[in-house]
Amino acid sequence: MLETEPRRAGAPARTNPIDRMLLHALDAWVRDAAVLTDRERLGCLLRAAAEAGALRVVGEEFAVFPNGAVTGVLLLAQSHLSIHTWPEHALANVDLLTYGDVDGEAVLGILCDGLGAVRVELTRIARTIG
Repeated sequence: MLETEPRRAGAPARTNPIDRMLLHALDAWVRDAAVLTDRERLGCLLRAAAEAGALRVVGEEFAVFPNGAVTGVLLLAQSHLSIHTWPEHALANVDLLTYGDVDGEAVLGILCDGLGAVRVELTRIARTIG
C-alpha cells in the first residue's frame, strides 16, 4: 500500500476538509469471476458501498462489453466511484475520488466483501486544493 501526502514547502497545513482530495485506487482479484459480468449486482454493490460511506449519488452510468466486462461510474456530490472489470483475469479495478470527510475504508470494505476479493492492492493518493 502506498500513501503519499505531497505539500508545497512552507505551505500551512489545511484545516478545511474540503481542501483535501483523496484517491483510493483498488485492484481486487476475485474468487468467482462471474460477479464481474453481473451488471445489476455490480450496480447494487456500488450503491451499497456509497451508502456505507455516506456518499451522495447524483448520477450513474454503466456499460457492458462483448466479453461481459462491466464499467460503471457513480457520479457523487463528492466526486466519483468507478469500477472496471476484467473477468478473464478475475480482476476489478475500483477508483474512489473524494473530497472532504469520507469514510473510504467503509466504501472499499463493502466492495471487497461483495466482490469476494481474495487479494487486493490499494493505493491512496492525497491531494490538496490550492
